This record gives sequence, C-alpha cells and structure tokens, in this order.
Amino acid sequence: MPDPLSRFPRFQLAHLPTPLTEMVRLRAALTERMEPPPPRLFIKRDDCTGLAGGGNKTRKLEFLIGDALAKGCDTVVTTGALQSNHARQTAAAAATAGLRCVLVLFDSVPYEGHAYRGSGNLLLDRILGADIRIEPADADAGAVFARVMAEIEAGGSRPYLVPVGGSNAVGSLGYVGAYLEIADGLDALRIGAARIVHASSSGGTQAGLVTGRQLRGRGPSVTGVNVYRSDTDAMAASIHALACKTAALLGISAPAADAVTLDGRYLGERYGIPTAEMRMAVELVARQEGVLLDPVYTGKGMAGFIAQVLAGDHADVEALVFLHTGGMPGLFAYDGEF
Repeated sequence: MPDPLSRFPRFQLAHLPTPLTEMVRLRAALTERMEPPPPRLFIKRDDCTGLAGGGNKTRKLEFLIGDALAKGCDTVVTTGALQSNHARQTAAAAATAGLRCVLVLFDSVPYEGHAYRGSGNLLLDRILGADIRIEPADADAGAVFARVMAEIEAGGSRPYLVPVGGSNAVGSLGYVGAYLEIADGLDALRIGAARIVHASSSGGTQAGLVTGRQLRGRGPSVTGVNVYRSDTDAMAASIHALACKTAALLGISAPAADAVTLDGRYLGERYGIPTAEMRMAVELVARQEGVLLDPVYTGKGMAGFIAQVLAGDHADVEALVFLHTGGMPGLFAYDGEF
C-alpha cells in the first residue's frame, strides 16, 4: 500500500527497520518448564532505533519534531520522571534538529537508590545539553507548565509542548508505522497467527499499534502489559481514546474498544518500583539472549510476557513478538537491584 504516513511532517531520527529476531534460547529455557512447548518467540528491537541509546520514543519524535519544525518552533518542552527514557530521547532529538530542549522532570518515584538521582538517563540528559527543571512530586503540573511556557515566550522563543511519553495522536503515528513494519516482517517469515506483547505506559505506543492494525486490516493482535498505573481499566479506556484520535488523524474508522488488551498483573507496588519478577526477567533474557532490558518498562513487560507464555495464554498463535521499547540506561540508576 502507499505510505499512509507520508503526508505528515517528519524529521528523520530512527534507524529503521529495527531487527526482528527469534529468541531461540529463551524459548528453549521456557520449554523446560511447560508442556506443550510455547509458540515461536521473537523480539522486535526498538531499543536499536539509534538515537542516544535508542528506544520507542524515537519513532514518535520523528513526527513530533517534524510537527514542531513545521510550526516554526525553536524550543521543545516535555516532561517525565527523573529517569525518563522519553526525556533522554527528546533531548537527543532536539539536539539533532538544532532546537533547544527544556525538560520538566517530576521527582515522583519514591526510589532511594544512590544512583537514581545522578546516573542513568539523568546523566545523559545533562550530556545532551538539556535545560533540566526538577519539580517535587506534588507540584501543580498545570501551573508549572504555564510558567515554563510563559518564560520561554517572554524570552522571544516559540515553545512546542510534547506530552509525557510523546503520547498524543501525532506521536502515536510512529507506532502505526511500527505495526506495519512488524506485520510485514512476520509476513516475510511466512508466519500466520501472531501477537505483539509490550510494556504499556503513557499509551502512545499501544494506541499506535492498535491503530496500525485497524489501518492494515489484518495482522498480529496486540497485548499491553501495564507498567504505569494501578487503574488498568481506566488506562485501557484512555489508550482506546487515543487510538480513536490517531485513527481520525489518519482518516480511518476507529478501532473497537476491545482491540485494547491490557494486562495489569505485573506492575507491582507502583510505577518505577522494582519487582522480583522484573529482576528475574531482566537476568534471564540477558543470559539467554544477550539482550538488556530495563527496570521500569521492558523488565516488567518481559516478566508479564514470560508469565503469560508459561500459563499458556498464547497457545492460539504461531508466534509471539515482544516489542523491546528500550530503556537500558535506566539499569545504571537501579544498580543496587542487580
């Protein structure tokens, strides 16, 4: 089909397509613990998107930075927690595009590891030249952003506000494209029924994938593992709402509400707080496949992926694809967990 994304402003950042590789050793390790054996297991390496350590936000930022440039903006403003992968990739994308970057980071994760407030993504933000503003967890976000945007405008600059995770309809276009890439890759391998499993947080990745399936009309189903909020049903509803907005932007019909499948069993205590299952998943995948996950997103996502496989939840498909959304620099902020 013609490229459905070609009419949107885009600034090239990502190394695409990212690899789609089979996890033969992980499947063998899991097969020892279950009967019958699981479907074929693949990993989509969006940790290899290439921008300052890679990650899923790079695909989103191609469209968000493209939109910012098209609107004549010269400063990108975004937000996240102290160890935000999104903030790190936004700082890198802004640098690549010659834009100023202001990061408003909220100290919202009650984690006291000695490296959390100085290493990992926060260290990379500084190296990338971002203007970092740290706010307490209970700060009024609306008031903070009103102040920051007004300050930038008063200085004669034109700010562009990127939402947390890059998760709006423009950003979600990046994962419409990723869905088409994954589905085409599975077709090339002559794989029929398949499912994509991934860590779901701010919602733009899952909304984009679901919209991509709606656009294509066929292909792997999508299951998110909630690593973000305790109210899984409300989170699923917000993802569906974003998928509908993304579909409207593309001019296609909205996906059904039941297209959003979200598993809320692997979050643990709360966002950003490690779990024993996450640690085991990170170490197992590292030692079986040589692939590094992260403590906040992909580690918990993989914990859910493994548990679902062992429970036989995906016996109805020929192949499972774990979407690796990046985050490896976060390991250095959580060094005490390993």
